[in-house]
Amino acid sequence: MSTPKSRFLVKGLKIVPRWIIFALDMLFTSCSLFLAFVVKQNLSLRGVDWDIISNTLLLMLIVNALVFSTIKTYSGIVRYTGFQDAIRIAISVFASTAILFIIGFMFSRYNESLLLNNVILIIYITFSFLSLISYRVMVKFVFSYLRNYNMKRKTVVIFGAGEAGAATKRVLEHDTQNNINILAFIDDDKKKNNKVLDGVPVITFKHFTSMLIDEQVDEFIIASFTLTSKRKNEIVDFCLNHEIKLLNVPPYTQWTEGSFAARQLRTIKIEELLERDPILINNIEIRNQIRGKKVLVTGAAGSIGSEIVRQLLPYHPELIILCDQAETPLHTLELELKELKTNVNCIPFLADITNEYRMKELFDQFKPQYVYHAGAYKHVPMMEISPVEAIRNNVIGTRIVADLAVKHGADRFVMISTDKAVNPTNVMGASKRIAEIYVQGLAGNIKNATKFITTRFGNVLGSNGSVINRFKEQIEKGGPVTVTHPNITRYFMTIPEACQLVLEAGCMGNGGEIFVFDMGEPVLISDLAKKMIRLYGLIPNIDVDIRYTGLRPGEKLYEELLNDQENTTNTYHDKIMIAKVREVDFNDVLEKYDDFGKLINESENEMNIVSKMKDLIPEYISNNSIFEKLDASVISINDTRSKFL
Repeated sequence: MSTPKSRFLVKGLKIVPRWIIFALDMLFTSCSLFLAFVVKQNLSLRGVDWDIISNTLLLMLIVNALVFSTIKTYSGIVRYTGFQDAIRIAISVFASTAILFIIGFMFSRYNESLLLNNVILIIYITFSFLSLISYRVMVKFVFSYLRNYNMKRKTVVIFGAGEAGAATKRVLEHDTQNNINILAFIDDDKKKNNKVLDGVPVITFKHFTSMLIDEQVDEFIIASFTLTSKRKNEIVDFCLNHEIKLLNVPPYTQWTEGSFAARQLRTIKIEELLERDPILINNIEIRNQIRGKKVLVTGAAGSIGSEIVRQLLPYHPELIILCDQAETPLHTLELELKELKTNVNCIPFLADITNEYRMKELFDQFKPQYVYHAGAYKHVPMMEISPVEAIRNNVIGTRIVADLAVKHGADRFVMISTDKAVNPTNVMGASKRIAEIYVQGLAGNIKNATKFITTRFGNVLGSNGSVINRFKEQIEKGGPVTVTHPNITRYFMTIPEACQLVLEAGCMGNGGEIFVFDMGEPVLISDLAKKMIRLYGLIPNIDVDIRYTGLRPGEKLYEELLNDQENTTNTYHDKIMIAKVREVDFNDVLEKYDDFGKLINESENEMNIVSKMKDLIPEYISNNSIFEKLDASVISINDTRSKFL
């Protein structure tokens, strides 16, 4: 910490007025010209014509005053002198010397009242540039010393010996809040090893690990935008294990004039560590299909729906209908799209997909050719206590939108499903599986011109209600962080990544497919919680407690992307596969759909509704739920039958 005296000294140093800097520049250039005369005279003043020297000095002052005023060499704040100031001074000195050379050449023919030969001008330009830079650098270092006097010194290493790394060094040097010592640049590029960048050595990560034996490092700043997720995770794990604070340089889009502020350095986000390598998609084919088309996105104000809308914009559809029942989020999305000033016409349509009259009105008015159906209830515990609403929204709502797509001859219908539809253990997953079956049934009808495609994926990072958002809130409140079970795992995918694959799958589908995405490796949620706590600079179960609360109704430990009776076939995209599912009699499905419609309108008997769901989906076995008794009765009947066989 700095002492009161040092803080007083720093605060007392105000920015010097420009006229003083201008006067100092004139003084130092005058001294430089005089020294040039002395050097030319072999450090002797004998025989010097003082009138000629006075005339030459006066001319130089006039020329420099004009040049320096034009280029504004005095405009920079001296204590923050940097490369740009050096360039400005060099240009000013060169310009003034060039003018003096021309004047000296012209006057040398008529009289000898000026002393501006080549030797003097070369010596002058050298002394002038060095003196103007030197006094600025001296002021900068004096100010830095006063500012850092008795202030705790912070040792920092920067990963990335490139443009971003150099910019980070400049930012840290100008940081008035900290006394920073930049120990080294670290870079994986072996060609940069043992080099020096702006006075700081460049070393390998292996060298850095050995350096930690003798050196204490307080902060590790990642200033590289080309790191793979795997490499970034390795670095983060190493730093967390050695209790080194991690910071990240903001992306280039947030820089201003090639630099950024120290306050923009931020801690690593857990989402960045769960990201995978960038996905390559067939933009040309998607553009050919989407350009000039009318597109409907249901659930458009949600995390997935809104990202689908954003990613559709570059493909220039004629119209995007933003359908959602949530008024405020829909209004927020409308304002966001207006700020983007896109040429695509985006029309908000406030409606509930279960309201058949409103949906008919939408299709009659806009006649969408592409439908991305992202509107659904998705929270497992909430749907477990509200199966009526799960059926109403996820099943009946899907049926209404899909039937209207067929009736109006839409080209494609892309349904967003979930990994919880595989071997469902809860009402939400079962309702989405029933919706999948209905969409597949429509795809199997050769009379339907609409191509129905289903996409399945797991949890998305940062979505509404995401476990990561919940953990962030809990950590920032001081804990505890609540995890349902020590062994619970989940697949994760970023929202942009998931939506990219939705667009790609919707483009490649021929109708009837269920596309499943490569979700990578499952993540242990307890490990995720611990890493998030450590990224905040805290210690799990010491600074922030982790509390295990038990599985919620309908929740299972491990999510699956494929049913046990299913297998997959590859597509041309390595992250998209086609699931082959058991065939279902569509006529039987229609009868049960009619039954669902009657049950939700005529009765609130949740057991009957869930029983119908289990009849349609034999693999639906409830877990940690009141509906487990329905499975017990089925098992009991099967056991009784087996005794008589």
